[in-house]
Order: sequence, then structure tokens, then C-alpha cells
Amino acid sequence: MLNETAAVEASFEARLIAIRYAARDVNTYEFARPDGATLKDVEPGAHIDVALPNGITRQYSLISPGPTPDRYIVAVKRDPNSRGGSRFMHEELRVGQLVTITGPRNNFRLREDSEHTVLIAGGIGITPIWCMVQRLRALPAPPGSWTLHYSCRTRAEAAFLAGLAQCPQVHLNFDEESGRVLDLAAVVGQAPPAAHLYCCGPAPMLAAFEQATANWPGEQKHVEYFTPKDAPPLAGGFVVELRRSGREFVIPPGKSILEVLRDAGMDLSYSCEQGICGACETRVISGVPEHRDSVLTPAEQAANTTVMICCAGSKSERLVLDL
Repeated sequence: MLNETAAVEASFEARLIAIRYAARDVNTYEFARPDGATLKDVEPGAHIDVALPNGITRQYSLISPGPTPDRYIVAVKRDPNSRGGSRFMHEELRVGQLVTITGPRNNFRLREDSEHTVLIAGGIGITPIWCMVQRLRALPAPPGSWTLHYSCRTRAEAAFLAGLAQCPQVHLNFDEESGRVLDLAAVVGQAPPAAHLYCCGPAPMLAAFEQATANWPGEQKHVEYFTPKDAPPLAGGFVVELRRSGREFVIPPGKSILEVLRDAGMDLSYSCEQGICGACETRVISGVPEHRDSVLTPAEQAANTTVMICCAGSKSERLVLDL
């Protein structure tokens, strides 16, 4: 997962070549290189960073898997509480405009060798899950079995229904029709013990999923977050040593490691600054980080071999990083 050299990821210019309606308040956006060159392979669960002309960068899941595609396709829901990302995409971004794309990056990988896969999506959380469905349908026989449970408030808000209707493994729940939200405890309770479970959706759904899978092995449950689970620790008061560059910094209260290093002029890879994209993952040489990201698994956090410097603190007085 970690870039060994901690180098800044390559970005490229892309042109918006198509906007299509997908559901109420949901559009798909297709981006291609202006020179028509092919793009990097798309794995199910991968996302890209899109730097918009208004100066905002957002992460969006890719919805069409495959090798060397000629375009990247994302789906974006218009958020009524948008801070400028989805609002700009829906109201101001036009076909022909240029954006800057970084990635793909994948923190939500599909285990294609799983005997059974349980996919759970809520609302716009269907975007990475739909990509997984397409890949699972394309796997050569004998593929593992899979099921999808997709929940939305209304049918009008559900994207990709035409494609999903071709799959008998898909179970739909619309709150206004069923009169209830998806029963995640029941879904998890029916899953085979060896299954891998994937969930992407709004915060209440993710919380219910984590509660329902509390006794499941960590390596068999996979979650994709749109917003951070925990607030970053901003107490400061520890020293960060950069082993390769030979520099030291005191992290003051109210500042993240990333902010301090960036203010010092260091060229670093980062994007969301909330611990949900994985761009700033950095190797830990010594010390004990205080993890607050939504990317690393509990086992990976306990190992303390890498850390997301945008949102982490330190439990030790000194944290030595491979920078």
C-alpha cells in the first residue's frame, strides 16, 4: 500500500468528456486525457482525486473496472450541505473543462478469491460496490458466490438500477416502501462464516455495520468511509524526526504533522487531509503513533508500521518517520 519512496504521486490533466444522469441528484462524470492516451488499470474499490477548477480537491470512487481504460468514470451525488465539491460538479462543471486527477488509489480492495462475498451499500455508497459487482460478474468460473444488499431512502435516489436488475443476487431496500431501514444485523447474521463483507454508505449505516460485525475477524470485514470516523488529535507537544532528511520538528497544539511539514516547505503526497484517502501514508521507523485514520485496519494500526500524517498524533514523545 505504501509508496516506498514517499514520493508525491503523479497527477495528470484530464478533460470532462461526458455527464450522464444516474439517479435523482446523482450524475456520472467521464474524464479522459486530452491526447487520448490510455489510463492506469482500475481495480474494484479504487478512487481518484479530482482537483476542480474552483481549487477544491475531492475523492471519488471509480465505477467501471478494467485494464488500461480510455476514461475514468465517477458518480457524484449533489449534497445539499456541500462545501463546494459536489455543488460545483453539478452546477458549474461543464463538458470540455479540464481538471487534475491523481490516482487511482485503492484502500477498499476486493478479495476475488473469497468463497462468498457480501456487499452492502447505502445511497451513493453504491459507487465502489457497483464496480465490485461488475468485476464479480466477469470473473471466470468457478467464481465465488456473492450477494448485494442496496438501501436508499427512495427508489428515485438509487443509481445503476438497470444494471443491478440483471443480477438475482441483488436485494433492494427502499425505506419509503419497506417502512424500515436495512437490517444489517440480519444481513450479517446470514453470512457464511468464511465470507468477506464490504460496506459503503452513510455514517449511521457504517456504525451499524461495525456493530453487527464486531465479532468477525478483522481481515474479513471491509469499510469505505466518506467522512472521518474520529477527530484528529491536536494536543501536539511531541517531536517528529525525519530520518532520511535529518530534520526535526516540534508539533504544536492545534497543528497536524502534515501541516507542520508542509509549512516547512516539504514536498509531500496528500489529498483529503481527513484520514480517508491514504495519500499521506508514511512509514514509521520508531515511536508510537496515535492513529485516527479510516484507512488502516485495526491490525495495521496496532502494527504501527505506517501512519497517515494528516490526522495522526503520537503517544510517544518522539515519532521517527521515513521522510
